[in-house]
Amino acid sequence: MASVTLSVLEGLERGRIFRNLYTPITIGREEVNSVQLNDERISRLHAKLQDDHGNVIFTDLNSTNGSRVNGHPVQLRILRPGDHLQLGRCTLLFGSDAEIAERAHQLGVRIEALLPLLGRPGRSLPAAGSPDAEFSLAENINSDNLLPPLFHSERPPLPKDLTTLQQARMSDVLACVHEQLQNVILSAAEYDESDERGMELPWDRLQNLLLLQRDIAKWLQQSANPD
Repeated sequence: MASVTLSVLEGLERGRIFRNLYTPITIGREEVNSVQLNDERISRLHAKLQDDHGNVIFTDLNSTNGSRVNGHPVQLRILRPGDHLQLGRCTLLFGSDAEIAERAHQLGVRIEALLPLLGRPGRSLPAAGSPDAEFSLAENINSDNLLPPLFHSERPPLPKDLTTLQQARMSDVLACVHEQLQNVILSAAEYDESDERGMELPWDRLQNLLLLQRDIAKWLQQSANPD
């Protein structure tokens, strides 16, 4: 079991902090959930958090309106301190003050880089022990356009303990993506005209890139729903 801290940044429960929750954790509209959120856009049993070898994994339980992490639609995601979970109109911050500060230190960034949703001036997290702490959005950011990166200059580690066949298939997928991106890079041409610099890309290469994006989206869906 893993101990989890979730802070409600947006929603009717704004300012509430769920501390020392032990996995597995469910989030939803009904009272049976570990974290109950009063929002009609949230499903009765919306999502769950579970521990697997020290990683906290977020899973959307086929909710009606889906889930987002840092503004990106997700079905399955390994959470990292500072991640923002968006369910319906609610935004939850994953991680304690110490966990978020430690991750920022490891990445070599300021804590604010992980927290586009800010609290009162000078604060980036709810006031400790104050369930009615008020939150406001950072300048020019709101919960509708919140879209920080899923990965802050970091690369997720490759899975371990794969069978030989699984390793070969993962290698094939990565080689396919690498080849497509390499073709785009090699065919692009730089231009510099009238103080404007940019890159030109042949139309067929752009189409191939869009097809690759489609395929990756399908692979993501398949990996989250293997059945």
